[in-house]
Amino acid sequence: MSRRPFIPIVTGIPLGIIAIFVVASRWIVPNATKQDIMTGVTSPGTTGHLFGTDQLGRDIAQLAIAGAGSAVVGPIVIALGSMMIGIMLGTLAGYIGGWLDLLLSKYADLLLALPTTLVALVVTGLVDGGYWVTVLVLIMLFSPTDIRMVRGSVIAQTGRPYIESAKVLGLGRIRIMFRHILPNVLPVAFSTMLLNVAFALVSMSALSFLGLGVGPGVPDWGRQLSDSRDLLDRNWGSLVLPALLIIITAAAINLLGDWLQERFEERSVQR
Repeated sequence: MSRRPFIPIVTGIPLGIIAIFVVASRWIVPNATKQDIMTGVTSPGTTGHLFGTDQLGRDIAQLAIAGAGSAVVGPIVIALGSMMIGIMLGTLAGYIGGWLDLLLSKYADLLLALPTTLVALVVTGLVDGGYWVTVLVLIMLFSPTDIRMVRGSVIAQTGRPYIESAKVLGLGRIRIMFRHILPNVLPVAFSTMLLNVAFALVSMSALSFLGLGVGPGVPDWGRQLSDSRDLLDRNWGSLVLPALLIIITAAAINLLGDWLQERFEERSVQR
């Protein structure tokens, strides 16, 4: 039994709320980006504006709700895309081995040596890319970790008796990989993917803070943090709310990923 059975509940509540924001923000806050120059900047606690407004008169809380989509969807796509690459290349490297394993391992080591945020910043800036270009760049930069993780898991599975039995029965490599090894690797891959969502959320927010990723006027937590630099003396809520959302979301996903990883490891030991 897991020593932390409360983790799914503790993490599920904030993640459930964020998921509602992502899916239904257009109906919850349909006027989030509506400007009101006459209102201007107001401080937290102003009537009708719990966290105040920005320099364009937009409600900070409504912008944060509307920005959940761009802040969360990209990291999910990054984690999913990098894990698909990791499963494909890591399985080949771990099971086939030889020169293919050496080549893919060197490829992963090369990318792991690069500073993720800095490389994404340079590449996205050079191609004048937007949100989805940033996502694609981060998929490639996140994939080496997944390749190495899957490779290690596949190698661990390959030495087990049931794989040796499958070989004795004359099963082909492809069938062994996809019918026997991969199902035992996927649970660990899924928990790792959740951890990558948290890391990608922080990376995407950092790039948005630096002016890359989402376009001007598009609600996003990282963009809100960037805009808040000119408002701190008049509205501290413009910094606090998006920062809290990033921290809480990343921490909840990270805790859930760790918990799942522990559960899968316990089941693996019991087998």
